[in-house]
Amino acid sequence: MEQKRIEENKKYLSLLAKEYPTIQRASSEIISLEAQLKLPKGTEMYMSDLHGEDRAFTHMLNNASGVIREKIDVALAGITTPEENAVYASLIYYPARKLAEIKQETRDMNSWYRVTLYRLIDVCRHVSSKNTRRWVRKAIPRGYEFIIDELLHAHFEDHNKEAYYNQFISAIIDTGTADEFIEAISMVIKRLAVHKLHIVGDIFDRGRRPDIILDKLMAHHSVDIQWGNHDVLWLCGATGSPLGVASVIRICAAYNNLEALEEGYGINLRPLAIFAQNTYGSCPVFKPRKALGYNNDDEALVAKMHKAISIIMYKLECQVITRNPNFEMNDRRMMQMVNFKKGTITIDGKDYKLKDPDFPTVDPDNPAKLSQGEIDVIQKLCQSFVESEKLQQHARFLYSHGSCYKVENGILMYHGVIPLNEDGSFRTVRFGGRGYSGKALMDYVDYMCRVAYFGDKGSLMRRLGQDILWYLWCGKNSPMFGRSKMTTFENVYLEEKELKVEGKDPYYMFQEDSTVADAILAEFGLKGSKCRIINGHVPVKVKSGEDPLKAGGKIIVIDGGFSRAYHDKTGIAGYTMVYSSRGVSLRAHQPFTSLQDVVYNNRDIESKVNVFETMKNRMLVEDTDQGREIRAMIDDLKLLIQAYTQGIIKQRNDI
Repeated sequence: MEQKRIEENKKYLSLLAKEYPTIQRASSEIISLEAQLKLPKGTEMYMSDLHGEDRAFTHMLNNASGVIREKIDVALAGITTPEENAVYASLIYYPARKLAEIKQETRDMNSWYRVTLYRLIDVCRHVSSKNTRRWVRKAIPRGYEFIIDELLHAHFEDHNKEAYYNQFISAIIDTGTADEFIEAISMVIKRLAVHKLHIVGDIFDRGRRPDIILDKLMAHHSVDIQWGNHDVLWLCGATGSPLGVASVIRICAAYNNLEALEEGYGINLRPLAIFAQNTYGSCPVFKPRKALGYNNDDEALVAKMHKAISIIMYKLECQVITRNPNFEMNDRRMMQMVNFKKGTITIDGKDYKLKDPDFPTVDPDNPAKLSQGEIDVIQKLCQSFVESEKLQQHARFLYSHGSCYKVENGILMYHGVIPLNEDGSFRTVRFGGRGYSGKALMDYVDYMCRVAYFGDKGSLMRRLGQDILWYLWCGKNSPMFGRSKMTTFENVYLEEKELKVEGKDPYYMFQEDSTVADAILAEFGLKGSKCRIINGHVPVKVKSGEDPLKAGGKIIVIDGGFSRAYHDKTGIAGYTMVYSSRGVSLRAHQPFTSLQDVVYNNRDIESKVNVFETMKNRMLVEDTDQGREIRAMIDDLKLLIQAYTQGIIKQRNDI
């Protein structure tokens, strides 16, 4: 039987033999992997709806959603005071800034260094205790591998080596490298505190600098992303889709945040600014929002740019909807519903007056047609998006580390919804003459999202992929949008509040129904009381008493309003979920104040921790998906050893 398996897998085993060329090497790896299975499960952190809030995100990444302070308190219990622990936490979060502040207030830095180095080593040892030595070494910055590895595994009670270990500390101080060492060991602590980071959608829009968030995610040791509707819209723009580009710019203009485009991605908005200035007069209804406090030198110009790109977007929407009847969005071809002579729009047979009836670039006989000036502008903007090196780099990262959904360790992650019918069954959504629902729908749109970027340029499939990216942003059956319509036009042009209501997918009617939750989990291959759904997208109104735990805890909504635009509605500034070897906790955070407050006043983000599941027995690596992969690798290595033993594959002892 074993020989048959060897013959069937000989090609694969030959490839495996290149990495493990002898029985000894294969056996050593088996021993290492078997031991790894008995380590505690690594801590996972889940975040969603970051919406460009780079400063708050950076701090949350640095403090690991409060995990690092918890580790400090445990590692230094009985040794230090809470006030001292707050200082050490601030030092680990922002070592360079905190060191500069400490030097101004401390007379004897050598004594401070000696105490602090020992304390940081204690914290780092505690954080690294559930990791393999190999994994810890990978987390150590280059140049510090030997020193930190030795100190982490030092036994200071060993009197034979007491002088040896103390000399390490003395040498670090005497050579003037204590600051660099503190920065290095702080980095190790932050890397090891969270084994894996999950971002459940919406990195872009509203906030100041989504590009900074993506830079930090790219530098993270282990991260995955489930795209939100704002993310796929930016991906649509990155493909060079005119509608995607126009939609992205419109949002940035609406939130008075052109900085994200100009400084973040080097997008040249000058052609749009010139066109808007020359084409439009005063545009009060397009006045950008001030609530976020972002500055702009010329608000009046931004309003004109907002209007100019909005009109282009409305026209392009008509074109995309017309060529994709499967989208079933004819009621969103807003420009074709306007009576330009009367200054009204007809919706469901009723006429409504427009707050701004000025449309100088519109041909009433063909309202979806771009003027020559608009064509020139959108072509230049598309070129700028495609040629933005950073935007393309971030787009490729979103594709390589992202997807429409992810299943890991009994948790199903997606940003928005699984489209449902009124009776709770999976809704069928049609694309290209075929119907998709549930998991098949998510798999299909994931595939088409990739075709939009990687497909042959100029091909109909690539264009369809681009159109689907836009549809996922705002389509009524989009699993990332989850609403019947996006009332962008109504919000600007109409007074009537009832027209601005965006009806929700029936998914939200069944969020408290555990039977529906179980059906969704089963659709993705998950069964059992410990399986859960994590999603974001719709902020939980905590101040109104809404609970983020739905369907008896089977669904967890972790959008608590990370973006400042939502703080007043939710009453908090975001949720994070932490899944460690000991249990699962949901953390509600208050707004991030400032970096200065953290560094100089040792004030962390205030968080309320709700531990809603505690493990009876500590969860080990062998209980996770990673454990199943390790077991599969062990089986393969054992088969390789059999192949070596039987002489089917030759050992290479010369390596």
